[in-house]
Amino acid sequence: MDHWPKRDEEDSTLTEAELLAHELATEQAHVDAVYARLDQATDTARNAARSGQNLFRSERDTWMREEDGTALFERDAFSYQAARRLAELDAEHEGLVFGRLDLDDPEDREVRYIGRIGVRDDEYEPLVIDWRARAAEPFYRATPQRPMDVVRRRVLRCRNDRVVGIEDDLLDAESNVHNLPVVGEGALMASLARARGTRMRDIVATIQSEQDEAIRADYPGVTVISGGPGTGKTVVALHRAAYLLYSHRRRFERGGVLVVGPGPVFMNYIERVLPSLGEDSVTLRSIGSIVSDVLPGVASDTVDDADTAVVKGSLKMVTVLRTLVNLPLDLTTGLAPSVRVTIKGEVLSLSADQVARIRAGILSHQRVNLARESAQKAVVAALAQQVPEETDVEADQVPDMIADQAAFRTFMDAWWPSLSAPQVLRRLADPAVTARAAEGVLRPEQQRLLSESYAREAPWTVADTALLDELVAILGPVPSEPDAEQPVFIEGGESVAEFVTTSDVWERKADPDLREDTHETYAHVLVDEAQDVTPMQWRMLRRRGSQASWTVVGDLAQSSWPDLEEVGRAVRELIGNAPHRDFRLSVNYRSPAEVFNLAKQVVEPHYPDADLPRAVRSTGHEPELLTTTEAALVADLADVIDRLTDEVGGTVGVIAPPSRREALRGALQRRLATRMNPANLDRILFPSPLEAKGLEYDGVVVVDPDAIVAESPGGIRVLYVALTRPTQRLVTLDVGRPGAWRQGVAVPAPELEPA
Repeated sequence: MDHWPKRDEEDSTLTEAELLAHELATEQAHVDAVYARLDQATDTARNAARSGQNLFRSERDTWMREEDGTALFERDAFSYQAARRLAELDAEHEGLVFGRLDLDDPEDREVRYIGRIGVRDDEYEPLVIDWRARAAEPFYRATPQRPMDVVRRRVLRCRNDRVVGIEDDLLDAESNVHNLPVVGEGALMASLARARGTRMRDIVATIQSEQDEAIRADYPGVTVISGGPGTGKTVVALHRAAYLLYSHRRRFERGGVLVVGPGPVFMNYIERVLPSLGEDSVTLRSIGSIVSDVLPGVASDTVDDADTAVVKGSLKMVTVLRTLVNLPLDLTTGLAPSVRVTIKGEVLSLSADQVARIRAGILSHQRVNLARESAQKAVVAALAQQVPEETDVEADQVPDMIADQAAFRTFMDAWWPSLSAPQVLRRLADPAVTARAAEGVLRPEQQRLLSESYAREAPWTVADTALLDELVAILGPVPSEPDAEQPVFIEGGESVAEFVTTSDVWERKADPDLREDTHETYAHVLVDEAQDVTPMQWRMLRRRGSQASWTVVGDLAQSSWPDLEEVGRAVRELIGNAPHRDFRLSVNYRSPAEVFNLAKQVVEPHYPDADLPRAVRSTGHEPELLTTTEAALVADLADVIDRLTDEVGGTVGVIAPPSRREALRGALQRRLATRMNPANLDRILFPSPLEAKGLEYDGVVVVDPDAIVAESPGGIRVLYVALTRPTQRLVTLDVGRPGAWRQGVAVPAPELEPA
């Protein structure tokens, strides 16, 4: 452990600038020592990886001897561990050290540096403590009311390996007997004031006490993290995933952690957060790509129109899909399937009702694609019972005589074909099929929307992926063709430098067990923006975590799903009787009070139960509520964007309704390209209202708010999301006349509520 430095008497006479330079130099010296040690460790790991590959090599011109097995195993284990350590070290070079604690310990007044991974010196003394270690807890949990022996907490802001800023919190003034200097305006507010980039910055260094309680909560059962916009729910959830992997590594590294977000824009935004915290054993997937484990290549970020999305997301679709699976492939005859064969002139037959009862009995305990053999035996047995005793046929020959008949084989192919989920779902393009499958379940208008969405042969949508997953669960995996052969050699393999480990050999299986579920399962599932997960999507997620612990993050006031009770019911069903804990984040760190005051006035009349956090900072800039005409929309919007890029230092988000988004994007990019430098153009982003969830921008322009409300199933709640995206400036732009959303809205200078 480092110890408190003795401060020279002349330090007290330094100017503020000189004091900052002095403190920066002090911290830079320690960071330099850390990186020097890290470089040594990297070289060691690289040499170990190189040595591991040289432990055992085969020219492949002789049979491998049995005694070589141990050498192979040692080589693989050595290479794996060295490569893993090397990857970890290479990933941690940027911003490795981010914090420091000066402790008031009666036994030993010490200094602890906090970082993304632990680093020790040659004598095994810690140069940096891993942020997830118990010794680092005071960095997050200490407050002036409960300092936890911390006199000063310091946040180091680094760019690569250079210390470029310091922010201090003096937590225990009475214990500051060494007169430690306090630099900056405080870590949290300084972090909030800085510009946002296009990816989420790792704010591990500014997590506050209530957030840290949620991060370090017990893992069994379900942990629900709720809170309004800007409260840091996503960051808390991601840090919780990293903390669980650190604290219970054997359980979660073996079982895996799945992090689910609303869409690819959001996932790209956060994709570097967990690796930057030292964890790369986490699977990140958008809700539209979950099904790719059972249907490789199937993923989507395409969104249905609001009304169609509601139909596809409803639990009514479970009944529709189960009925659909049982419909004959040919509905033109209007007849249910029946079977008729002859044995020695005797006619054997089963009516459609008898066949249907057999099918229902089989499917009560088996899935469609796995049950054909059982179904065939059941039908053959039912037919065989009709053979008269006086017939001159051996009883044990009857089943084969029935099964070998062309009429029977034709019946089985029509009655019990192997079905794939995409093939079955595409059948809904036929209105007649949809009408049969959804009779008494969906209204005629809902049936029309469903059928039309597939009639266009459009790519799968996000809502479709949950329906496909449901069909996979009903149907089971499609059996492979019995005559299909796999190539023995890799095509073009003569140019491949192959490195085969013993684990590769162990993992090879001759044939998959079709009785097993093929979807991936995880030990922990983290669902962000959970308020937007539809009931059908919850069913899809639960298949990936039937035995998992869960972290569920959301805010019902930001839900795009029209039936909030249905969303809440889905979460309650997930929890069941499992251990359950709730954490509410109450402080809005993102939105200036001026902006959040407006958003609060918009959502409260429509959703009185909204969880409204406290805004703790002000920019002095009220939201601008502007109005333009259709003809002047592009020109006026370009002027607003041009002005905002000068007024804020980071990104500017232009949030428009889906019906306007692409046209506006193209027109604005052409217009702005002639008047803005390329660097400013790169700062302008065009998310849809749904894509903007979980994201933040320094400046935001919300275009045609009334249309955003009209085109979303969540209505005013989706507009609430758009209004709460800015960290500094907000402009709204109505088209034609002031929008209906403004009714009852005033924008006075707000008074900040105490944090």
